[in-house]
Amino acid sequence: MTTAPAPDDALRALETVTARMAEVRAAIGRVIFGQDRVVEETLITLLAGGHALLIGVPGLAKTRLVQTLGITLGLVDKRVQFTPDLMPADILGSEVLEEGPGGGRSFRFLPGPVFCQLLMADEINRASPRTQSALLQAMQEGRVSVAGQDHALPVPFHVLATQNPLEQEGTYPLPEAQLDRFLLQIDVGYPDLDSERRMLIATTGCDEAVAAPVLTAAELMAAQSLVRQLPVGAAVVEAILALVRAGRPDGSGLDEVRRHVAWGPGPRAAQALMLAARARALLDDRLSPSVDDVAALAAPVLRHRMAVSYAARAEGITVQHIIARLIETIG
Repeated sequence: MTTAPAPDDALRALETVTARMAEVRAAIGRVIFGQDRVVEETLITLLAGGHALLIGVPGLAKTRLVQTLGITLGLVDKRVQFTPDLMPADILGSEVLEEGPGGGRSFRFLPGPVFCQLLMADEINRASPRTQSALLQAMQEGRVSVAGQDHALPVPFHVLATQNPLEQEGTYPLPEAQLDRFLLQIDVGYPDLDSERRMLIATTGCDEAVAAPVLTAAELMAAQSLVRQLPVGAAVVEAILALVRAGRPDGSGLDEVRRHVAWGPGPRAAQALMLAARARALLDDRLSPSVDDVAALAAPVLRHRMAVSYAARAEGITVQHIIARLIETIG
């Protein structure tokens, strides 16, 4: 049986973690330019112990961000380039038949790249649905099954997947079951003018900045444990429930939702919103999350967990419009 830390100890732990996370953000900022929101949401995902889906056109430093995170957070990272011919065994691993010195034969498991602490699934929607779904058990359970045998993954284990927009050629939409396993969907946009100018100067000279380690895996896990200890007020809990439940067409009090939403967010969305709000509060050096945190994180938590109908698309209604309307109900 574990006991909760004393208030003074918890406060000191919070101050230590927020100071260390400020160092992490500063280290990332020396390498990644003009993506402060993306960096924040990615760190929120990792502090909450989840996985993130980064969506944007090529060339926006999605891959570089994941590589930088692996270094700054002290995680063992691996990268898989998803292609149409990639097979599940290329990710999970496989068993090979080996002959011993005495002539006996036995199977030996060769672990795939998923056996790491930070897996970068680059352009995940380039692979077939069969291969995409090979990550499902790993993301949800922290283990994989090969030839009937379970193999535990290292801890912590996070998947940061990058994805090109679906309108580009050669892509396959991710199945809804796998989308729901991503804590946040992070949309990566173009940098502003000043950031792009700084990036242009910094990355084309002789001395390009490189990432430096700041945390260790153990420190990250301690921070993740602290996130779950942050208290959440009743008003925040009710805001989360109201927001998520209002997004379901069968029980929503909003006419726009009933008419335009094909399917809405499930209970996992509320869990994700609660954890993400706690992580955002910790990043901002606050002892507990607020309703403002819920509103700020509603879009990245919900945008991949609901869909509008075909008729709504024809009218120009998007998921983002619906989420904006949901946020108004808790404002």
